[in-house]
Amino acid sequence: MFFPMVFLKLANWVLYQLLANSCYRAARKVMNYGFFIRNQTPRSSSQQQAGSLFPGVAHFDLGNDIRSPRTLVCDIHGVLLRTDTFFPYFMLVAFEGGSILRAFLLLLSCSFLWVLDYELKLRVMIFISFCGLRKRNIESIAMAVLPKFYLENLNLQAYQVWSKTGSRVVFTSIPRVMVQGFLKEYMNVDDVVGTELHTVGNRFTGLLSTSGLLVKHKSLKGYFGDKQPDVGLGSSSHLDHQFISLCKEAYVMDSRNNQSSVMPRDKYPKPLIFHDGRLAFLPTPSATLCMFLWLPFGIVLAIFRILVGICLPYRLVILCGSLSGVQLRFQGCFPSPKSQHKKGVLYVCTHKTLLDPVFLSTALCKPLTAVTYSLSKMSEIIAPIRTVRLTRDRKQDGETMQKLLSEGDLVICPEGTTCREPYLLRFSSLFAELADDIVPVAMNAHVTMFYGTTASGLKWLDPIFFLMNPRPSYHVQILGKVPPEFTCAGGRSSFEVANYIQRKLADALGFECTTLTRRDKYLMLAGNEGVVNDNKRN
Repeated sequence: MFFPMVFLKLANWVLYQLLANSCYRAARKVMNYGFFIRNQTPRSSSQQQAGSLFPGVAHFDLGNDIRSPRTLVCDIHGVLLRTDTFFPYFMLVAFEGGSILRAFLLLLSCSFLWVLDYELKLRVMIFISFCGLRKRNIESIAMAVLPKFYLENLNLQAYQVWSKTGSRVVFTSIPRVMVQGFLKEYMNVDDVVGTELHTVGNRFTGLLSTSGLLVKHKSLKGYFGDKQPDVGLGSSSHLDHQFISLCKEAYVMDSRNNQSSVMPRDKYPKPLIFHDGRLAFLPTPSATLCMFLWLPFGIVLAIFRILVGICLPYRLVILCGSLSGVQLRFQGCFPSPKSQHKKGVLYVCTHKTLLDPVFLSTALCKPLTAVTYSLSKMSEIIAPIRTVRLTRDRKQDGETMQKLLSEGDLVICPEGTTCREPYLLRFSSLFAELADDIVPVAMNAHVTMFYGTTASGLKWLDPIFFLMNPRPSYHVQILGKVPPEFTCAGGRSSFEVANYIQRKLADALGFECTTLTRRDKYLMLAGNEGVVNDNKRN
């Protein structure tokens, strides 16, 4: 009964809302913008006059560093965020929460969205992005995927005002489920009042609830009653002017997206350490179109790069990889091929993708053995080096790695999981008890289109997504061997050795050390402890 009910409601909305209420407005927009470019000067000048009704945000008295007890109200769209449209965030929901087909359908909708008014645009994007998706999946995306893009597009001027107030309430016509997680976790908002979506069971229908699209000035009156909020921030639109006119003080954001509004990373309200999702770029309509045009070539290119890594000798792998667009940079102290010890060398790497051991093996031009906690069958098949799974039993894993070291050189990533941002997670100390020949390796990777890691998706696709990037880059920096006095043989504890190597690698990369673990990452991004069952790996 779920889908028939959805389609019946959709048909009712199309007949009585879309056609009856917007055909005239759409026709006027086509006349004004589609064929005859006119009335633009009067429109922009009227907007400028309207904008002058309230002072710009630069006139807000930031004063000292002490936060005042005043109440601030604003919208996230057009105020807290610098982006002009919310389309990219709906695209992230459609792509990450739905499928590539849903994302393509949303992209196709751009062909007619431009003739619709603001309310109808939102309704169409909400329906395409949300219809049939589970509430749990959307809530996960709102916490694990969207915050990265929100933070990157946060308006510095708006945040400076935000940080000076004691109480903050956000009123937005954007679906509340898309923004509440970010605003609560990163912005310390007191309350979020947004558009509510209709659900059947645990799934969204893609339609609005009975309350409809939120009207900000009406919601503000209903929320505060006779009490006036102290400060209101708004955009230059007349609807926002109605909204902020109900406040004691009102300020308008500068519509020019200049450099002064860009939020530097070191000023983020909260450090961004973990995030999930495949898309590494903000999916604006033009950027999304480029992605879909690239996809067929990217898939072929990824298969070619995998075959090159499996079939060709190391020197040719480096040459063909570079010719195919993979940017490789190897530097550092390469160990002597002849070891003075019977045991192999233990290479301790930072963890950026599943391909870390492969690129290290390529840099050294010799085969290595890699140990890992969770590896899919597909990744094992396409891996050009030997891989061995660990069991998370400390004693058993220690015996396994001791045996592998007696057979040759071994690669281990003691963080236990990947981290996309410039932070190092806590190092497991087990490796320090196994060998005295320890070589730290600083690994770093950069992508422009797809991330080659995931916490909640299909892990066997990780290498493929990474290699689908037009110009992925890998930097392998081999540091010198750990001095004997900083090993367990030199009297150090395994924890001291692990912390020393973590700091050394962080310094080499310009990263920051943390005490966070694999468990912390997966609890935040996937709602589990990161233990992947065999049936989910495949």
